[in-house]
Amino acid sequence: MNFWFVLFQDKMNKTIKFKILITFILNNKTITTSENSGMTLLDFVRYQQRLTGTKIGCREGDCGACTVLVGTLENDTIEYKSITSCISPLGNAHGKHIVTVEGTNLQDQLTTAQDAMKSNYATQCGFCTPGFVVALTGFALSNSENNYANALDAISGNICRCTGYKSIEKAAHHVVEKLENKDTTATEWLIKNGFIPEYFETIPQRIKDLKAKDLNQPKGQFVSGGTDLYVQQADHLIDNKVHLIAEKDYLKGIAIENGMCTIGANSTVSDLWNHTELNHYFPNLKKHLKLVSSEQIRNMASFGGNLVNASPIGDMTIFFLALNSTITISNENKNERKIFLKDFYQGYKTYDLQDHELIKNISFKLPTKASFFNFEKVCKRTHLDIASVNSALQITTENDVILKAHISVGGVAAIPKYLHKTSAFLTGKPLTSVTILEANDILQTEISPISDVRGTSDYKRLLARQLFYAHFTMIFPEQFTLNDFIQHA
Repeated sequence: MNFWFVLFQDKMNKTIKFKILITFILNNKTITTSENSGMTLLDFVRYQQRLTGTKIGCREGDCGACTVLVGTLENDTIEYKSITSCISPLGNAHGKHIVTVEGTNLQDQLTTAQDAMKSNYATQCGFCTPGFVVALTGFALSNSENNYANALDAISGNICRCTGYKSIEKAAHHVVEKLENKDTTATEWLIKNGFIPEYFETIPQRIKDLKAKDLNQPKGQFVSGGTDLYVQQADHLIDNKVHLIAEKDYLKGIAIENGMCTIGANSTVSDLWNHTELNHYFPNLKKHLKLVSSEQIRNMASFGGNLVNASPIGDMTIFFLALNSTITISNENKNERKIFLKDFYQGYKTYDLQDHELIKNISFKLPTKASFFNFEKVCKRTHLDIASVNSALQITTENDVILKAHISVGGVAAIPKYLHKTSAFLTGKPLTSVTILEANDILQTEISPISDVRGTSDYKRLLARQLFYAHFTMIFPEQFTLNDFIQHA
């Protein structure tokens, strides 16, 4: 279904309509298309362009078989990130460079990433291989520190059902070794050393020459990264009008001023991951964020989308609730209002947001020397899975007295749960195991988990208790051990 946008009316009052054109570079080819901007990038690549190396797997952003690279022009250079194209709207490619596995090919030899997979016997059925090759190529193109841990993070969203992963891990190590002497003129060096084809050098100027203006958007459902909506409503979004907001500048950016952090609703988990100052304030930030999602999803999922998805187990919602965050809500007339995030949720999948309103940003006070933060999560897989229960705690202490506490728990109620009573109880209490045990009794009265595929009600109560205790053992390891709490259970 094509979108039509009304530009003007002539003197006879006849409506003249023009198609919205999406323009971008796909591998080495300039694309101009009037396809519905809500169509998935995966479907466009495979069915309109016949680039079938990008595979259809889960269609939920979970398996990585559809991984492509998105290159964005920043200060005369292209910054590349990997994404899952199965849950990315085509319109978000506007003005970008999209790279599929075909676009990484050299003329007469395997690329370094392809050779690493081949030499280490890291492919069997081959279905997942293109996704791994693209993700490893993205790692080579990125500004990430060249080490084995970061290479594994780069392929964290790619699932293989054949190899047992050890051979793929060796391939990643092989790529790291080949990148040891990478210099500052990265594109030229990567071309010379067989990581990418020569045409990559022409992309910055070609993106400039596109002069891709903002899309004239129809009124429709707001979509940013799409990682929640396209899992739930893909068919509806593909066939109907969407209003893409991922490139709205006023929804972007991270600002730190006067002890406050303000994060634009379009910011991604990767923006937090790569933010040097926030990593200083939250020393375990990357450890916490690694529990949230794969690198591909971290690169595309927006915080605003995560909040309005209103999932009772949304990881970043639980994260921001414990920071006692406020959100700024803006409407189409640019009128704004602020509310606490803990007051935003009204019931299951319902919240305080009117038609034509958007979350503009999220703000919270930064931790001080006397305050501490921790995030915990339990799921069926160790990483990259939907939580059974997740929890976060921010606590401020002085002379072993709790001055302030904010606790949140997910998976135990119809909404992402801020624990008002438990937080209030802890305030002013001595920081002792007795206090924490008594606080857990209150916590249990505030939650009402149900039995479902992620566990029974009793199991979730147990997890909520254990994660609550874990906050204190992680933040105050010299003061508490798990045995201090379990022996009284």
